[in-house]
Amino acid sequence: MLRTGLLFAVLGISLCVAEVGMCEEPQKVNICQVKNNPSAYNHKLIEVTAFVSHGFEDFGIFDPDCNSDTGVWLEYGGTVASGTMYCCGVTADRKRTQPLQVEGISLPLIADDRFREFDSLIQRTPDSIVHGTVVGRFFAGRRGYSGSSASWGGFGHFGCCSLLVIQQIIAVDPQNRKELDYRASPDQPDILGAGCSSRFLLPTDTSKELPEAQRSAEQGNPRWAFDDPQRVASSELASLIHLPEDSIGDMKQKSNMPGRAIYEWRPNGKQVSYMVVVSRPYLLSFYSRDAGKRVAWVVMAAYESSCPKRNAVTHIK
Repeated sequence: MLRTGLLFAVLGISLCVAEVGMCEEPQKVNICQVKNNPSAYNHKLIEVTAFVSHGFEDFGIFDPDCNSDTGVWLEYGGTVASGTMYCCGVTADRKRTQPLQVEGISLPLIADDRFREFDSLIQRTPDSIVHGTVVGRFFAGRRGYSGSSASWGGFGHFGCCSLLVIQQIIAVDPQNRKELDYRASPDQPDILGAGCSSRFLLPTDTSKELPEAQRSAEQGNPRWAFDDPQRVASSELASLIHLPEDSIGDMKQKSNMPGRAIYEWRPNGKQVSYMVVVSRPYLLSFYSRDAGKRVAWVVMAAYESSCPKRNAVTHIK
């Protein structure tokens, strides 16, 4: 069992327990192995390299190549809290009076320069994605069933997930390219007016589809994927609402940020509007064939909005 005394071993990556005079080597695994068989790693100290997303009601670790739907929530060990806001009864406090304990195990944290670099990246508002290597203690949580399939949860937002308590940051990949999008979630329509509503035209999580979009772009499909975000937006919207692409005219650019653009289209004579969010995701720099130099524009989200009496949906968050 881990106690509060914690040292960093110069040779090798070990969590050393001063009180009992011993070190524990983390088991190196990929996050897909953990998600596919949570019980096999319950209470194990593991080292994983993966993507981390952080924002409102979100602090998770993932890999787009995973097939499992099991979520893994993150939290810091020691007396440093992540400050992640989610339901229920959680505050935004960044400090604890005592080191974190989960299921009777005390979980210290090495709060060194690498940790501070990692924390500064995930704390960017409104949300962010980071890629790196972490060491922490895994907690499978409670097993339940969805139909005939086992599911695991009890931690995080509404008990969604298993839990990985971060105890050390081994490496953080740089985020020094201004043309990439480092955010974790897409913008959403801000619906104004009584009776207004919107619906998603794509799944709320498109991360699993992004690597295939990058591969297709590198094969020239579509040929404009690397340099024409508006064409990416209009062609995807046309496919989603089953219209010829040339009928999507006069698409307005509502916002243009580094690595991200937002477009809106209002069909003539209809009380609906469409919003499309396109991105050059940081995530895809790890999938491109030329060491991340060329990252495709992809659609992160698309929405259909409508209001009575032709009320406009004009403001984008």
